Order: sequence, then C-alpha cells, then structure tokens
Amino acid sequence: MQVQLRRGLPRVAGGQPWPPAGTVEIEDAPIATAPSTSTPATETVETPLRRGLPRVPGGEPWPPAGTVHVAAPAAAPAETPETATSAENDVDTVEVPLRQGLPRVPGGEPWPPTGTVRVVAPPAAKRAPEAAPEATVSEPAPAPEPSPVPAPAQVAAEDEPEGVGKRWLPWALGALLLLAAAVIGSRWYVGTDSGAEFIARYDGIQPLPDDAPVGFPAWLNWAHFFNMFLMALIVKTGLDVRREKRPAAYWQPKQGGKKISVTLWLHQVLDIAWVALGAVFFVLLFTTGQWMRIVPTSWEVFPNAVSAGLQYLSLDWPNENGWVYYNALQELSYFVTVFVAAPLAIASGVRMSGLWPSSWKAVPVSWARAVHFPTMIYFVAFVAIHVFLVLTTGARGNLNAMFAAREDATSWLGVVLLLVALAVTALGWWAARASVVAPLANATGKVSKR
Repeated sequence: MQVQLRRGLPRVAGGQPWPPAGTVEIEDAPIATAPSTSTPATETVETPLRRGLPRVPGGEPWPPAGTVHVAAPAAAPAETPETATSAENDVDTVEVPLRQGLPRVPGGEPWPPTGTVRVVAPPAAKRAPEAAPEATVSEPAPAPEPSPVPAPAQVAAEDEPEGVGKRWLPWALGALLLLAAAVIGSRWYVGTDSGAEFIARYDGIQPLPDDAPVGFPAWLNWAHFFNMFLMALIVKTGLDVRREKRPAAYWQPKQGGKKISVTLWLHQVLDIAWVALGAVFFVLLFTTGQWMRIVPTSWEVFPNAVSAGLQYLSLDWPNENGWVYYNALQELSYFVTVFVAAPLAIASGVRMSGLWPSSWKAVPVSWARAVHFPTMIYFVAFVAIHVFLVLTTGARGNLNAMFAAREDATSWLGVVLLLVALAVTALGWWAARASVVAPLANATGKVSKR
C-alpha cells in the first residue's frame, strides 16, 4: 500500500523540509476472515494530536492543536446466537517503526525512543475461506536514499555596521556642550572676587627643585619621536584586532603553540618595542634628573593644577615656558601618563597575551580587558589635547624644543622635523597590514591562511 511520508524539519538551514515529499510502498498484511452477511462500520475514538517541534524558528509547535479519529480497540462480541453466526471484521494493522526526531532537552537522546507502533492499515482484499494462512507483516520498505540537494545560496544577513559618524556624533555633541558649559562657568568664576583671589594665590606654576635641569636633551627628542611612532601603530593595530572577524593570516610559533592572527602578532611586537623604549626612557629619566620636571614634589601641585585648568577654560591661558618648567596641570598629566597609564597598559596587555602562564588564575582576563581599552582611550585623549596645546601656545617654539632640542621660537627646523616624523609614521601606518607584515612574521614563526 502507499503511505504518505511524514516530513520534518530541514536538514540544513534554509533548506526544504525532510524527507522530500512522496510516498513509500508498504506490503499489505492479509488476515483470515469468516464470511458474514453484514459488515459493521469500524468504531473510532477522537484522540488529541501529538504536537512536536515547530517547523520554523520561533513558530508554533507542529502540527496545530486538534484531534483525529482513530480506530477503537475491538470489543469482545456478546454471546448471542446472532453474533455466533456472524463475526465482525477485525481491524487490519501494520507494525511501523517510530520516526525519531530531535531531543527534547539539550544533549538528550532523540525523541521518541526507538521502537515500533501498530497503525491501522487500509482494508485488505478478502481471500477464500479455505486459504487462511497466518497473517504476516513484512518490514516496511526502506525510504529511498535522498539525493544530495544543494542548499540554496544564502546571503549573510548581517546588520549593516553603523557609520563612525552616526555612532560617535551624540558623544561628540555631548562633549562640545559640556565644554561650552565649562568655559562659561570658568569665565564667570574667574570674574568673581573669590575666583580672582584664588588665581592670585595659586598661579598654576609649580616650583621645581633648585637642581632641576633646564631644557630638553637630544635623547628625550628621540624618545619623543619613537614614542609617537609606536603609539600610533599600537592604537591602529589594537583597533584592528578588535574589529577583525576573519584574519587574513595566522601566526604560530615554530615550536608549536596557539595560533594568533598576524595583526595580533604585530600588535604584540609593537608592544614589546614600546616596553623596551619605556625601560630605556625610565633609566635616562632618573639618571639625568629629568624626572623632576614631571614628578610633583609638593602638595601645592593640586590647587595649582586646578588654577591652571580654570585659566585654560576661561580662555585666559597661563604663561608657558616649557623649556624651563611645566605648569602644575601639565606636570600632573605627564606624571599620570608615565607612571600610571603606561604601567596599566603594559600589565593588562601582558595578562591578555600568550606570555601569561595559563596556570596563573589569580588575575582574571576580564579585569585586563576592562582596563586595557579605557587606557587606550586615555592615551588617545592625552595625545589630542597635547597636540592642540603645542600648536596653540607657540607652535614653532614648542616644536623646536620637542624635535630639535633648542630654545628658538623663530626657526622652522622643528616644523620640518615634525613633518618628517609624520611621514615616517604614516608609512608605518600603511605598512601595518597582513600582506606586508606576513614575511616578517614568517621569519619568527609559521604563517598560514587558516
């Protein structure tokens, strides 16, 4: 007999329900019957449908809620002369293996359990009374092997990433409004008697020790350039690591180990170079006495820093003489950058890298991630404010001190050296990509595309 195939969920995402629509041939099960003058109708009972999993994600269970009429169990005939002379037809059934579906719970066994069930078969043709062999039920015909059906081409339905402008515009507008309010409030306060008295008492200049060095040595200029170069590339590769989903290439140590993207490998190499630069900077900073310019030596640095901040915000900027001293706000900012932000960036970066032993669980990696990215934001903000003040408080004099190690407000040498430094940094920024870096990475390990 022909039995309609019950179709279930698709085998692949976006595919057709499985198995394909069709029927299978099942051999009828003949039974012996006695002649009778009448054939009463088969009794049925109404049974609720068993509902399974939905056909589509988020849909309702299938099939819909409802009932179906099925054959009722045959009742024993009454002992009467009428029933003795005429027998009712038995209900034909066949044994069919249960179709197993998906598990009911994650990690469970397929449902329902393996077994068989007897179902009502279509009425079989009656045979002669003398030919009444024992009813046999053949195994159901195996379902035909499905031919591979290519899954329809699927287009990744990824949300379009928000544009940088759309994402950051509210923050930029909020920052501008906050800055405008701070400028208005500072100008009002400085114009009051108490504000003027505070500025007169604390002028924003933090006195230096008597033996503090004057000017910038050449090594500090070189350290300034390399720090600018490395920080730009570290920020660039760090953002690339956060954004990339499918790295163009992977790097693995020659002796074996965990694979990382070439971008992450470059980021870590730049980090190591920056740490080495910092170690040399620290040694020279304390051996030459330059530390006195950025390390506070008096508690009065805090009210002086507040005074300098009020003067900046009121647009009546404090006197600048970076060749000899920094004001208190500059001193504090350099101190935090060198002695707080830099060590935090190094410590959190080491914890997130493969250099950290896997057995050291005392410091969770989640702490490192929570510290590392905000630290990068601090460095970006510091650099932006630093560049703004350099250009607005005597650009040529500041650039000569920072790049040419000379006190000269008229020479253009510092400007030329800055342009050269920017060109080198731009070239490094362009070269910080997998196609360029892969040969260098291959010299220290194994580079592959997956």
